[in-house]
Amino acid sequence: MNGGKVLLDTNAVLYLLGGKLETSALPAGKFFISFITELELLSYPLLTQSDERVIKEFLKEIDIININPEIKKLAISFRKGYGLKLPDAIVCATSLFLEASLVTRDKNLTKVKELTILVP
Repeated sequence: MNGGKVLLDTNAVLYLLGGKLETSALPAGKFFISFITELELLSYPLLTQSDERVIKEFLKEIDIININPEIKKLAISFRKGYGLKLPDAIVCATSLFLEASLVTRDKNLTKVKELTILVP
């Protein structure tokens, strides 16, 4: 993939910010996250102030996709069809809506046949 759209799942962002995933392991392209990822990153109960600053700096640099009627419809379909947790269904729906590859280490999401999943 060269220059396409890439949606980062929450676990991919955590690995990236934690230094466990090199940017060179990611495909070239325009990067996005779902609003779900933003919520998950900022609501972690044991988040330190330092970690929160790093996350907020990251969030300033990436496009965050909010929910819309089409993402809602797709999320409902993925939740029903694949038995995904609601946040995962929304992330998958956002990926499909954007026509973006989804970077995740969540093996449960690889069963969603409609998506291009990249496991770094």
